[in-house]
Amino acid sequence: KFEFNPRDGIDNPALTLTEDMDGEGVGEPRFYLLSKGSTETFGFCLHEELGCRGHVIRQVELGGLAQRRGLQDGDRLLQVNGHFIDHMDHCRVVQKIKASGNQVLLAVLDGDSYEAAKALGRDLSQMLPADIRPRLCHIIRDKSGFGFSVSSPEGVKGTFQLSVRQNGPAERAGVPPGSWLLELNGASVRNYSHTQLARKVRAPGTGGWGTGTGSVAEHPAFPTQLKQSGNKVTLLVASSAVEEFYRLRGLRVTAALADTSWLPFKARELHMVKGPAGYGFLLKEDDCRSGATGQFLWDVDVGLPAEQAGMKEGDRLLAVNGESIEGLDHQQTVLRIRALDDQVTLLVIDPAGDEFYQSVGFGDPAWSRP
Repeated sequence: KFEFNPRDGIDNPALTLTEDMDGEGVGEPRFYLLSKGSTETFGFCLHEELGCRGHVIRQVELGGLAQRRGLQDGDRLLQVNGHFIDHMDHCRVVQKIKASGNQVLLAVLDGDSYEAAKALGRDLSQMLPADIRPRLCHIIRDKSGFGFSVSSPEGVKGTFQLSVRQNGPAERAGVPPGSWLLELNGASVRNYSHTQLARKVRAPGTGGWGTGTGSVAEHPAFPTQLKQSGNKVTLLVASSAVEEFYRLRGLRVTAALADTSWLPFKARELHMVKGPAGYGFLLKEDDCRSGATGQFLWDVDVGLPAEQAGMKEGDRLLAVNGESIEGLDHQQTVLRIRALDDQVTLLVIDPAGDEFYQSVGFGDPAWSRP
């Protein structure tokens, strides 16, 4: 049974899968995608309680985001952004949620079912899908092309399946064979039809967008994306199992939910202990490529803790002590860094990586770390 609240819009509806109890009184996990504004909260608290096992959902705000989506007081949190967390330290779980920024995907189980499953010795991780994350893949073209081609059923919009050439650029970039194309260079393909994709496009040089024997059909709305790509292209793809998971729950798949482990750009974690002359860097506020405001690291002093930890000029700050700084102003970020007197852990990304993530709609890659 599905419940849908049309006021919340089709992209992120209040859609939940009603639990089916088995003979032992254990229901099924429920999944919620919570997306909030930078000044809003998710509308719940996560507690660790004496005499109560698990990470407990409490203080669900009346009329808040969590309640509108269907979270209930007493639910147990099992998964955050595809990572099983029931066995984790409570503070680490809280940090994972905070590091998610403005969007988080949660899996929960009602309290009675959780206690019943524990009493039966159930492995709660086995109640969850093994992989529910789409994948971002950055493909660099070789002399034979990008190593993939696209097929689409006639008359169906936004349904494009990928064929991947063995040992080709797409396969090396992590594109699973038979996966579904969701975005091309940050642009969604869900409103494009087979007919609109009929016009063929060739990349500069030999071969095309396909395996080299032909070229991939391209929608007229894509030229800007393709011209910017040159010999590189970034795809958001989902396996059949992942696509079905989101479709059945009415959840929209976005780059913010993606597995980024295949990408060449990585966020870096810098742990620093303050020396007699401080950490040895300046934090400056500036505009990001996306138009948003970001916090950047400059004037890295040679030989001081920041440089020794691997800080580079122009790195953008993503998180402080495991918590995303998304939505914080400059002064709030400074206070976050100073919260511990003599040490701090910063998550940063270099300018090239920052530009890449923002170009594909992944403005804050902080939470993508395991």
